[in-house]
Amino acid sequence: MNRFRLMASTVTLLLSITSITSIASAELLALLNYESKPGQTVRREGIAIMEVDPKSVDFGKILMDIPLPADFVAHHIFFNRDRTKAYITSLGKSELYVIDLTRFPYRLRTIAVPDCQVGEDLVVSEDNKTWYLTCMGSSTVIMGDAVQDRPIKTVRASDPTAQILYPHGIAIHNGIDRVLVTSTAKPDMSEMGESVTVLEASTGKVLSTHKVSLKPSPSKAAPVEVMFAPNANPPVVHITNMMEGTLWAGLWDPSSKSFSFTQVDDFGPRQQGVPLEMLYNAKGDRLYITTAKPGFVNLYDNSNPRQPKFLKALPAAEGAHHTVLSPDERYLFVQNSLLNLEGMSDGSITVIDLQEDKVLGSIDTLKAAGFNPNCIMLLPNHFQKGGIRESMQ
Repeated sequence: MNRFRLMASTVTLLLSITSITSIASAELLALLNYESKPGQTVRREGIAIMEVDPKSVDFGKILMDIPLPADFVAHHIFFNRDRTKAYITSLGKSELYVIDLTRFPYRLRTIAVPDCQVGEDLVVSEDNKTWYLTCMGSSTVIMGDAVQDRPIKTVRASDPTAQILYPHGIAIHNGIDRVLVTSTAKPDMSEMGESVTVLEASTGKVLSTHKVSLKPSPSKAAPVEVMFAPNANPPVVHITNMMEGTLWAGLWDPSSKSFSFTQVDDFGPRQQGVPLEMLYNAKGDRLYITTAKPGFVNLYDNSNPRQPKFLKALPAAEGAHHTVLSPDERYLFVQNSLLNLEGMSDGSITVIDLQEDKVLGSIDTLKAAGFNPNCIMLLPNHFQKGGIRESMQ
């Protein structure tokens, strides 16, 4: 395992790339936005481009470092449909960053979203013309022009029975003209949601809200992520309940044009808590779900997305959060950090060999330098459909 454990030589990340050619020569390049661990004298944020191919001589090396403002509190990275742009959401400012990935050196451009506080997740419509941004602090969803990259509509719910409350996760299916949004938690965690809200994708109209917990209200289930299972017909969504520790599925009924929701797994009996992110393989018959405490990746047979079948859990590290698959689906990379929270901020990247069903080791480059990675994505030329987060579905 030691040969897979790479340590940073200094606490300062250095720019070691000078041309597009040197980027293209790497085999598996990951984007990782990072921030200083708690207790650092000077707070720092940035986006690291790292080689993550275990067979590469540059495995674990940071090839490029893009600095970010220290008060931006960059959270997630998402891509548009043709993978020409990357969007970075902010917990600290009413802004988005967008990067044109067709131009090098990469340049950050600011998108002002004044009606958004605590920006979380973003998805892009299938025609690549509209993005939807969840804003957990302002309880809004912002619809934006994905060509001009400007906000065009702020979605709020006036009907108390169909509300948008502390939205975080978001999923889109243009085939049925629906967007689903999770109600997660007030940013200070003083209140927790327990529902999923359905919007009309074309208009942003709020249609309905559905409880996704079997416990009496307020259940404080905190559903956090929602994703459409690939190739499911009729459509099926999966939902992770962060605080309740359960997995739910929502089945679309074409006749009534509505969803019904059921619990399909419980992480408690496996002594796991805080389920977070989901990822599917290209075929859609495998589902991977991270749990942050103590840190695992759960593998499911998703041949029947209405009832995913748990197969096994592989250890990651405290704060297991976002995941990406290598293009050949042999390797799974797990980013281990959740909001700098104690006991859930290991700071490493776990490397799992799915052919051997074993953990190869970890990349400790950022961790050793005093940073926590907050998200991991592969550069677009390495993407394939199953290894892409929800904005690419």
